[in-house]
Amino acid sequence: MRPLTRGRYRARLGESAGDVLAAQALRHLAFHGTDGLDQDAFDLRCQHLLVENDQDQLVACCRLQVFGAQDDLQASYSAQSYDLTRLARFAGPKLELGRFCLKPGVKDPNILRLIWGALTVILDGRGVTLLFGCTSFAGADPALHTAALATLPNHTAPLEYAPAPRALERVALPAGQGDSLGLPALLRSYLAMGAWVSDHAVIDRAMNTLHVLTALPVAQVPQARARALRAIGAGNSTAGD
Repeated sequence: MRPLTRGRYRARLGESAGDVLAAQALRHLAFHGTDGLDQDAFDLRCQHLLVENDQDQLVACCRLQVFGAQDDLQASYSAQSYDLTRLARFAGPKLELGRFCLKPGVKDPNILRLIWGALTVILDGRGVTLLFGCTSFAGADPALHTAALATLPNHTAPLEYAPAPRALERVALPAGQGDSLGLPALLRSYLAMGAWVSDHAVIDRAMNTLHVLTALPVAQVPQARARALRAIGAGNSTAGD
């Protein structure tokens, strides 16, 4: 993927060990609030998508792992927390997106738009039919997210592809009056494009997060949204996309 620009931001794939270290440092700051390196064995298997500002400062990142049409998903990060046996039956290549984060204090929506544009280029180029991953809420206490989680039961995966429980610490999605304002921005974007979620959330105390397995069939993305994202990927989008 060639570098993509939008306003004062540039998205590119990491090319060096230094790029990976920069992503690990940003992740540690975003997830733990302190300086350090957020590292695990999956970093060596993944590509790293980086977004930098016009001063070459890293402001967002995520990592990507592609699975072939016939691959099971046991080697994915998500499979540590969810049984993905049924999801692996979804036809075509699949891409796992993980460790998505923004630099604390940075909230420009153009960053997320640029990431989605870059992902669209990658998905199209590799013929990916399904994007999946763990989408995190900040804070491991389920009580912090009851209202937001209550918006998700209408978005659970069809049974034939639904992730089954694997993690010991998990909570069912609550019923009742929901409030989407508490949903992470990435999850709101997923749902707006037709994504599914697991019927339960997993408590991750090491990361101090709560997460749901999220899966987006590429063919379900609304055509208008897909055109806008491809326009960003082609470098001819406008600020109002």
